[in-house]
Amino acid sequence: MAGATETAGRIRVAPSCETGFVYHVGFHPAPAEAPLSMTDLLLFPFQEYWWFYACFTVFVLAVLALDLGVFHREAHEVSAREAAVWSVIWVALALVFNYLFYLYALWHLPQVPALAGLDHAQLARDTSLEFLAGYVVEKSLAVDNIFVFVAVFSYFAVPARYQHRVLFYGIIGALVFRALFISLGSVLMQYKWVVLVFGVFLIATGFKILFLPEKPIDPERNPVIRLLKRLVPVWPRIEGDKFWVRHEGVLYATPLFVALVFIEFSDIIFAIDSVPAIFALTNEPLIVFTSNIFAILGLRAMFFLLANAVQMFHYLKYGLGIVLVFVGLKMVWLNHAFGGKFPITWSLGIIGSVLALSIVASAISRRRASGA
Repeated sequence: MAGATETAGRIRVAPSCETGFVYHVGFHPAPAEAPLSMTDLLLFPFQEYWWFYACFTVFVLAVLALDLGVFHREAHEVSAREAAVWSVIWVALALVFNYLFYLYALWHLPQVPALAGLDHAQLARDTSLEFLAGYVVEKSLAVDNIFVFVAVFSYFAVPARYQHRVLFYGIIGALVFRALFISLGSVLMQYKWVVLVFGVFLIATGFKILFLPEKPIDPERNPVIRLLKRLVPVWPRIEGDKFWVRHEGVLYATPLFVALVFIEFSDIIFAIDSVPAIFALTNEPLIVFTSNIFAILGLRAMFFLLANAVQMFHYLKYGLGIVLVFVGLKMVWLNHAFGGKFPITWSLGIIGSVLALSIVASAISRRRASGA
């Protein structure tokens, strides 16, 4: 099997003149002359698991239809109790999916000939932990989205009873754009220089969060909103839950639609951070896709739960900055230093500890301030 190599604990694939690709697995050190262009073999390649993506997408659409068509058919203000219940439901769904996916991997991986001789139970555990780590990172980064949502709804004076509708369609748009970003990322991440560029970008973003002051959000100065107002006339006031109104034969966008566009644009910006961050934890697009989608599905409930308390987590942004620096270092250095893959158990432990400490520090700081 000319051109194949072996690395400690990782599966490698190399081109071969005879067969196109040759799979060679093992746990022996790779020879020093191993080519740098070798890429990790995916456990769940799209061409074999397209049906999984399709079924998962159908499931997501069904859940969203049930959410809007049954539980939130009538516009109403979402209470903290309702938001808490839905938050628990979304988190529980993600954890149940992760466990079922672990059981599937545990059953299926031993049947793959290319994986013969590997510790299939360990591979299944790693995929499960990678999903969990990606889910935690995406959930944590979503806190920044909540700051944006609060500012946008306040700026456009969106009544509380219509906020769920705006976020619902915003989430649908976010799902579409995340799928596109993940598809593009799965292609680009095959090139080592792209991995390094994304890693440096995440490190720079992390340091920016840590050391540079936040700029206030001003939708009026946003180039997308300014372009929208040039292209489409905007109605001066909110008309119920409508995104469009017609007056004297002219179609106007309502402030509700402008708020929706700003939220969509903001999510695209956040995706530039979050998608590479999860790719730093796993090279499996299937895990990136499912963990990202589950985190986004619970974003609305998390907003209504934390909107009034988000200012309490003063030090959380510093924790997020440290997490981004860490995952950036994984891309540019740590994965290579650990034979191609930094242990996912260590990654999950570091990420969880940093976020927990930032939340505890926020709580202590707020208690001291209130006591003073």
